[in-house]
Amino acid sequence: MYRSIVMVKQVPDTANISGKVMKEDGTVNRAKLPAIFNHEDKEALEMALQVKEKFGGTVSVITMGPPRASDMLKECLYMGADNAYLISDRKFAGSDTLATSYVLSEAIKSLGEFDFVFAGRQAIDGDTAQVGPQTAEKLGLPQITYAEEILELKDKTVRIRRAIDGGFEILEGKLPLLITVVKGANQPRPFSSKRVMIYKNAKTLLDLQKLCDENSLLYLDELLFEYKNKNMYISTITADDLKELDTSRLGLHGSPTKVHKVESVVLSGGEFSKIDPSRDGISKLIDELLNDHILG
Repeated sequence: MYRSIVMVKQVPDTANISGKVMKEDGTVNRAKLPAIFNHEDKEALEMALQVKEKFGGTVSVITMGPPRASDMLKECLYMGADNAYLISDRKFAGSDTLATSYVLSEAIKSLGEFDFVFAGRQAIDGDTAQVGPQTAEKLGLPQITYAEEILELKDKTVRIRRAIDGGFEILEGKLPLLITVVKGANQPRPFSSKRVMIYKNAKTLLDLQKLCDENSLLYLDELLFEYKNKNMYISTITADDLKELDTSRLGLHGSPTKVHKVESVVLSGGEFSKIDPSRDGISKLIDELLNDHILG
């Protein structure tokens, strides 16, 4: 029986970026983009679910983000996760990777003992690949990054195939262990229709508070008891819930990373030459490539 925690993130769909979603300062207006499940995190969840299926145990997912990130947590429940936790507080706003990994590590500690922490290699909105390794360091865990497949799991030892430039290597690690999963490691499973019917109405603390605000006949304590009893409550972790949290390490104040300069790069077409599909045309192309030192 292995207890796995999976760090997931909801990200803006950067494939749809256009001039309409760019601000005057060159940054992306996230509100203008649809939010999606970071794919490498979904593959990390799939790997954790495979461990659960083969060896037994539980899978819990955590995300640090705004309240709307609960939609992604529902997707995790649809796929087979047992528990979901939303880490959300205005005090966390503006966190860079250092502050984010600090909050995530403290939240993971609050969940109790575990064997695995899984995460995607990186998120498509930041492309830093720093949060996973930084979280491992703060938890004092060994880590294996760029994981492609778990080859063997025996007692407290795991063997993993790891992607490297031009090939792969086999690493062995002792549990507990943090693993970051590389893109293409697996094919995440589709939603279970049965689990969709169960969890589609799952609520966070904020969701329940809104219901109470809209209906004076509802009481928050009673709703919390009801949703927890039905296993339809997405736990919300705030700064106040993490008792030993150092507030000086949160948000903008706890984020040493500063953006020095933002540039908008616009690609435009230049001169071009049309090459005739003939022997003479190909010869002319080769001569031009040689003259420009692209070939030879």
